[in-house]
Amino acid sequence: MSTPRRVVILGAAGRDFHNFNTVYRDNPDFKVLAFTATQIPGIDERIYPAVLAGKLYPAGIPIVPEQDLVELIKREKPDVAVFSYSDVTHQYVMHMASLCIALGVDFELLGADKTMIKSTVPVIAITAVRTGAGKSQTTRYISNILKGLGKKVVAIRHPMPYGDLARQACQRFAVYSDLDLHKCTIEEREEYEPHIDNGFVVYAGVDYEQIIRQAEKEADVILWDGGNNDLPFYACDLHICIADPLRAGHEVLYYPGETNFRRASVIIINKCDSATEADIQAIEANAARLNPKAVVIRANSPVSCERPELVRGKQALVIEDGPTLTHGSMTFGAGVVAARHCGAAGIVDPSPYAVKSIAFTYNKYPNAKGILPAMGYGDEQIADLQATIEATPCDVVISATPIDITRVLKVSKPMVRVAYELAEQKPGNLARQIQIALAAKSAV
Repeated sequence: MSTPRRVVILGAAGRDFHNFNTVYRDNPDFKVLAFTATQIPGIDERIYPAVLAGKLYPAGIPIVPEQDLVELIKREKPDVAVFSYSDVTHQYVMHMASLCIALGVDFELLGADKTMIKSTVPVIAITAVRTGAGKSQTTRYISNILKGLGKKVVAIRHPMPYGDLARQACQRFAVYSDLDLHKCTIEEREEYEPHIDNGFVVYAGVDYEQIIRQAEKEADVILWDGGNNDLPFYACDLHICIADPLRAGHEVLYYPGETNFRRASVIIINKCDSATEADIQAIEANAARLNPKAVVIRANSPVSCERPELVRGKQALVIEDGPTLTHGSMTFGAGVVAARHCGAAGIVDPSPYAVKSIAFTYNKYPNAKGILPAMGYGDEQIADLQATIEATPCDVVISATPIDITRVLKVSKPMVRVAYELAEQKPGNLARQIQIALAAKSAV
């Protein structure tokens, strides 16, 4: 009997667990020594529990900070490090490869098909080249198309398991009380609430085999609602990738966003109403070069603001989606667009007033300064966010997160919400591609 290959999985509490579940769990040819964790605050120094890890790991698997990787390699002497997280530059991936190889360890990226689970019902996957490109509004748009076709839709969201992993193995959200039941963070609520508002059930968790088998029982069509720029966890009948002309060129510079860009059957260039024609055409040229079979669709991202009269002529504090400003590397989002459209006198920089973990976020992601990222990975960080809002001198707060943030924090200042949608420049193209995909699936 051969000696099992010793593995370290480099992750961020998402793709890493899925790679383990689909490739390494219950596989005696491998021994996973540890996961490492980065990107998300507070997800390290935990254990991937035995109930999820399987019979080969009765004590579970430790999760350690990625900053301890060198020490881990020297101590445990793994054979291979498997890179398993998303929205990083190609250069960053190769720096990690160089580090591991220099320490005598193989460096591996798993092939896309190897980790994709097959479903008995049609799957439409929404992915992107970068975080913040517009997956959420695209998923809502497509779910409404499917509703119009008389299909019962269930969404499955990319994992965000920031709490008790064993309890989060398979989560179902249909009403707001489900969010409270599962003690969802702001980041989780941002992804789940819009589906609930739209009348759809959404699943998420850790064990995506278990999740899809549950979802299949109540779905005519499953929507894969991707996170970051990660690959789908499921074999899909229609793969949609969203490109961002405000970050033109990133479709060939980031992992695994470029893989999505190359694999997709439909590429949506979103935010065309905020971008230059030259940047839009640059993405179209890259699509023609790297994925000439893809249908390329231009779309706008119209922004609306409730009670714009509260913004006009005022000093505004703008709250944007957290990951868009952090590892998404954007300097603004829909909130800033709304503030400008509504005639705000100015946008107040909250960074001098940032409290504790919010100040740490600005130190780590200086591009976010000037805007307030909606960081809320736990009760302490939500309290820091609330304190930062209260400390920042402004007339009005513009909230451009996809949720009603007042459900999780209370502030004394007037707050207005911003919404953003997807609008095809030539309506009907996406519906046509969806109908073609569904017809092909039913013909099999």
